[in-house]
Amino acid sequence: MLRKILIANRGEIAVRIIRACTEMGIRSVAIYSEADRFALHVKKADESYCIGSEPMAGYLNIYALVNLAAATGCDAIHPGYGFLSENTLFAKACKERGLIFIGPDAEVIHRMGDKTEARKAMVAAGIPVTPGSDGNLESVEDALEVAETIGYPIMLKATSGGGGRGIRRCDNADELQRNYSRVISEATKAFGSADVFLEKCIVNPKHIEVQVLADHHGNAIHLYERDCSIQRRNQKLIEIAPSPQLDEAQRQYIGGLAVIAAKSVGYTNAGTVEFLLDDNDRFYFMEMNTRVQVEHTITETVTGVDIVEEQIRIAAGLPLRFKQHEIVRRGYAIQFRVNAEDPKNSFLPSFGKITRYYAPGGPGVRTDTAIYTGYEIPPFYDSMVAKVIVNALTWEDAIQRGERALKDMGLFGIKTTIPYYLQILKHPEFRTACFNTGFVEKYSELINYSNKPRPEVLASVVAAAMASHTGL
Repeated sequence: MLRKILIANRGEIAVRIIRACTEMGIRSVAIYSEADRFALHVKKADESYCIGSEPMAGYLNIYALVNLAAATGCDAIHPGYGFLSENTLFAKACKERGLIFIGPDAEVIHRMGDKTEARKAMVAAGIPVTPGSDGNLESVEDALEVAETIGYPIMLKATSGGGGRGIRRCDNADELQRNYSRVISEATKAFGSADVFLEKCIVNPKHIEVQVLADHHGNAIHLYERDCSIQRRNQKLIEIAPSPQLDEAQRQYIGGLAVIAAKSVGYTNAGTVEFLLDDNDRFYFMEMNTRVQVEHTITETVTGVDIVEEQIRIAAGLPLRFKQHEIVRRGYAIQFRVNAEDPKNSFLPSFGKITRYYAPGGPGVRTDTAIYTGYEIPPFYDSMVAKVIVNALTWEDAIQRGERALKDMGLFGIKTTIPYYLQILKHPEFRTACFNTGFVEKYSELINYSNKPRPEVLASVVAAAMASHTGL
């Protein structure tokens, strides 16, 4: 078993990994920028080291991180999600320094991170993919020709893209011509590659992903699926496990596809195979994420499998502890990404000092976060400040528990997406499990929720009413 792990990340995922290390008797090493000096993961790790004054540069400095890991006697590096988690050069650098990268091999990361190569691999494995270009597009003329063949609308995508960036929908040739250079520019800036491809746009599909685990001994299993259809601009907001929109036959089918996909590329460690489900109940492969997902929590909740612990065990060379028939799911789990954003103001970030915070509790509630009362959220990173996870035996009870947990949560000093999520939970389409990726756009009026009046406002209203009633 590993003895010491450097966590090449920050925030709640760093805290999550530290907790897994503690339970396994493994020492943890945290890193932090000056902006993160007072962050919770710095306080919780066994050792913590500053990686510089720049907010982002240190977290992305491959050789500084592997050198620090080696110097502090680490066996391995856990990349978490984001930052360098799907960086081929980082995985290679770890191997060159004799460190274990807690994730798949660099070659697999590269192959599945290149969207056109991933599509080719899935076609070879017999996994259904959406119609699209055979490879990267050579020119806008090439794009127009392919689009004419498969029909509009189409999605123009960065080959090395991820996280909802480098993607544009085009409903006609004029839009494709306008967006072609924009996507190339976005791809070059965000991913260092100008390669783009296109595929048929599945209009308002359901976004279904499957969690897989695979070891170095040829074993691979799935932990069932998650429904990530509630999203805004390709960014997930609410995730559910398992999907309340699938029947058992669909569930077994898509789980089997995910395992075939993982085995076909020699995948090891934890990964997620993402699919789109159209109105005709046809699944299409979208992409594979070669890392732990933000929403891994809900899969852990319904299966009882600690995914981060399994990542570490697999990286240490141990075989999977579970056979497929031993994975039993129980009830439903919902995760709410609590973002420091103002839904009423175009979801603009709302960074600043948290004046008061207390987490929701009670049966079936879990909170993953790195915030605390007095913590000042720096403006340099992702806006997600917490994940609230609820579970219950039935879909209806999970919704009710989600509403209770969100109302329980006290988070003051910043604006968050909690009031918006409470409106979604009340919507009949969500409650009856009949929604797709177009939900947020379709029901934009939900953003205009009513805030509860402050106690002092209520007091003045009551006083005025009493004065009027008594004639005082």
